[in-house]
Formats: sequence, structure tokens, C-alpha cells
Amino acid sequence: MNDSAPGPGSPAELADALRATGYLADDGLATATYLAMRMNRPLFCEGEPGTGKTALAQALAQTLDAPLIRLQCHDGIDAGQALYDWDFPRQLLHLRTLEAASGRGGEFDADAVESSLYDERFLLARPILQALRTSPSVLLIDEIDRADDEFEAFLLEVLTEHAVTIPEFGEVRAATPPVVVLTSNRTREVHDALKRRCLYLWLEHPGIEREIEILHSRLPDVPERLAASVARAVQKLRHADLIKPPGVAETLDWARALHLIGARHLDPESAARTLGAVLKYREDADRVHKQLDTLLAS
Repeated sequence: MNDSAPGPGSPAELADALRATGYLADDGLATATYLAMRMNRPLFCEGEPGTGKTALAQALAQTLDAPLIRLQCHDGIDAGQALYDWDFPRQLLHLRTLEAASGRGGEFDADAVESSLYDERFLLARPILQALRTSPSVLLIDEIDRADDEFEAFLLEVLTEHAVTIPEFGEVRAATPPVVVLTSNRTREVHDALKRRCLYLWLEHPGIEREIEILHSRLPDVPERLAASVARAVQKLRHADLIKPPGVAETLDWARALHLIGARHLDPESAARTLGAVLKYREDADRVHKQLDTLLAS
């Protein structure tokens, strides 16, 4: 997206469009996202798990009515897993078909056969190639901090050029650069070279008023009293000594679970029955079970 491209015309318009999807963006987030889109720069989102980094990319895709293409990073990921591969079984079957045809008297041109093996029908597009070939699109590069330095260097080149060259196939260049969102949980520092290519955004957990607003937006059937009590309890949990403090997704899951069992407010009994929706480690659940009265105190 550039200055003349369609889409939200201001950060406020973008915030309204995101709100329509259920994603509530403050002024700083809406402005950073808007500028990244208009300047054709990747948006680098950093913050604790559960602060809405991935959800932002999902909401953007809905807002722009564009496909969301996700690349989940992991230890050992390489360019081939992110870019493309060749469908070797289909290529082999194609080669055997040609050999069988030549054995029945057909002509066998080695150069033509080699060329046919690298036809587009045998090309397996991985997420980055899919994003370059799909216009418009939103490319989510999730948890880049789990990848290594070499993969970062590869990404830097692709995100700068918006193009890749496949030796057997040729250059693939994006007609319209995808909207790119990179996320990091800051398990390690991402190199400055990649960060300099991006606009940077640090995401915090929402305050209690915004969390209640998120609950009302995403779960309108949940009673107001229940939503408020869940938000207050989650805020306390985030300041407790837990292995994995709950994010917004866990807040929504907990409120939904309580509503499904008919709870009208959060009490020790209903909280104990549904802790699995908000806490994901046995040690955390055991610790909180012992402190439910304190947790639920106003």
C-alpha cells in the first residue's frame, strides 16, 4: 500500500476498521500500523505473549479483505521452508511418463524434458512466495525471535526487494508489496539490521478498562458483572509469580468458559472449575488454587 492505495485514510479510520473486527487499537498502535501500510514498511511487533501481536495481523487481513498468509518461525527454519520447494514425487512421475512415451517411439529431447520438470505446476509455493504472488495480502512472520541469524539475513533481502529469484524458474516480484507483520516474544534480540527495515511497535497487556471493553466487543453475551470480575482477576494473575501469565486470548477463553457453565459472576467455585481456560501449567494452577479468595477479593 502506498500513498494513493485504497484503504483507511488515517490512523483513526484504521482504528475504527480494526474495531469492527473486534480488535481494539489505541492511538499509538493504530498510527504505527497505518504508517507501516502507507510507507510499505514491515511492522515489527514485540511484546509479551498474549498481547495481541498475531491478532493484529489477523484483524488487518479482515480489514483489508485480503488473505492472511502465515509463516510460523521455529528453530532451524531455512529459506526453503519459507520460500518454495519443488514437488519431487510429481516431477518423478512426470519423468517416468515421458520415458514411457519415448519407449513407445516418441521423441525424447533431454533439454525439453529438463525444462518441463521445472514448470509452475511442480512449484510448491511456501508462505513468502505465496505472499509475493498474491496481491493484496497480509504476510504474518510469527515469532521471528525463534529463527537464527541466517534466516534473518534472508528475510532482510526479501523484505527490501519484495522479490525473489528462483534459479530454475526466474524472478517473482510482488505487483503490490504485501502488508508485513513480524512478531517477537523477545526470547532473544533480533538484529538491528532487520529492525531498521521495519517500523517498531511494543505491545503491552491492556489495562483493566480496555480489557473489559475487549470482552464486551468480542463476547457481547457475557454479563457485564462477569466480564468485569474476569478482567480484574486476570490483571492480578499477570502480577503473580506464574510460569505463563495469561494473555488476552486466555481472558476471552475464561470468560467464555464461565458463561458456558452459567456463571453470572466469578466466585471461588466457578473459578476453580474453569482455571484450565486461563492457566496452562499445573504449577500455576496449584499456586492459584491456594489463593483464590485473595485473587477474587475486590
